[in-house]
Amino acid sequence: MSKPDLALFAGDLFGEVYQSDKALQPKKASLRGTLPGLLTCLVVSFGAMWLAEQYSFPAILLGLLIGLSISFLSEHPSVGEGLDFVSKHFLRLGIILLGLQITITQIGQIGLLPFLGLLMIMAAAFGAGLLGSRLAGQGSYAGILAGGATAICGASAALALYSIIGRNRLDQTYFTLTLVGISLASAIGLSLYPAISQIFALDAEQAGYLVGASIHDVAQAIGGGYAISDQAGSQATIIKLARVSMLAPIVALTALFLGNASHEAMKKIPLWRRIYVPWFIIGFLMLVLVNSLTSLPLEVSEAGLAISKFLLLLAVIATAMRSKLSLLVNAGWKPLLPVLTASIGSFFTALAVVISLAQ
Repeated sequence: MSKPDLALFAGDLFGEVYQSDKALQPKKASLRGTLPGLLTCLVVSFGAMWLAEQYSFPAILLGLLIGLSISFLSEHPSVGEGLDFVSKHFLRLGIILLGLQITITQIGQIGLLPFLGLLMIMAAAFGAGLLGSRLAGQGSYAGILAGGATAICGASAALALYSIIGRNRLDQTYFTLTLVGISLASAIGLSLYPAISQIFALDAEQAGYLVGASIHDVAQAIGGGYAISDQAGSQATIIKLARVSMLAPIVALTALFLGNASHEAMKKIPLWRRIYVPWFIIGFLMLVLVNSLTSLPLEVSEAGLAISKFLLLLAVIATAMRSKLSLLVNAGWKPLLPVLTASIGSFFTALAVVISLAQ
């Protein structure tokens, strides 16, 4: 991919490209322009949720597969505009609503040593993702995406990180394959990790820690814990939400790192722009604070989670429909390697931490 002409483009630290010539700027989204793409995503999402309920399969993965199968529709201009709108704005709203699931008290309940162990697990996932991207002959951006998504909360973290990395740094084909790999890894973890915890004779609290610290998707991590016992499910929920709480600092650090690592023009950007946190991450942190300082009804938290998952599903579908199947086929299995190494690194580090804490 050729680099954009710096006379026309100025990329900020979040990887988004803004055109300095107003005549070249994309037109603002309108209801008429976004409606066909939005309706398409809604139809696919309802189909994916129905299939997920019938066959107990992750809705995110089903949405991805269906979206890829009808990606030819994105070539129509009336559909493409709506897909771009959904993939960008619905993603950010979904991430903000995740803040309703976390309180500062929940994070504090973990304890110092278990929390430090959790940070170690996340660091291992991040490092293993970077290692996998190097082994696969990909750039560091693919490793950051896979490692960060594995370390935090799966598809939603991948979407957040990709909004920082940007299409100009990492082709959307690799991003879509990362989403597929993350969904598959979560499904496999849900099936295997509870059984593995029994093989190692872990008690309920240890098993909950293992599952919550190593399964990527929030719902599947919590479900995996409750598949063991109620106590394990409660522990898995706390550990998993602690990982989700790290979304904001990791996204901010990634934005700062990529800003410093980009072209020479980036160095001329003022320091306050380099440390600026994306607005949707600020929204996420504000809801965490509100949820920590007030006693919100359980119904509000449950509704927030349901809406967040639905918005993220729509964003995943829109992203999949914008991907080219031919490019996905030609990419082969190598783009999945960073997710594989990050998942393996995350699980075995989590197992080592659990065993160490038990001693």
